[in-house]
Amino acid sequence: MESALTSKGQATIPKAIRDHLRLKPGDRVKFFVHPDGTVVLLPKLPPSALRGIVKPRRRRVSIAEMEEAAAAGAAEHVMPQKRR
Repeated sequence: MESALTSKGQATIPKAIRDHLRLKPGDRVKFFVHPDGTVVLLPKLPPSALRGIVKPRRRRVSIAEMEEAAAAGAAEHVMPQKRR
């Protein structure tokens, strides 16, 4: 596939590539130039696109549980338990 460069330095990404990368108008892309001169174009994904890739290892914790754990940690830091 090929594309012509405009006087502004712009090129149209062929439809087959846009479809393959699921690019929509307004999406951003990144270009990587390799030492051998090849260029790779990848879609720039927002951080929200990573949501759900990794399964959570632990159950979700409530705000109350977080506060309780923080208080327990702070209390232990201030008053360490006596060792036998």
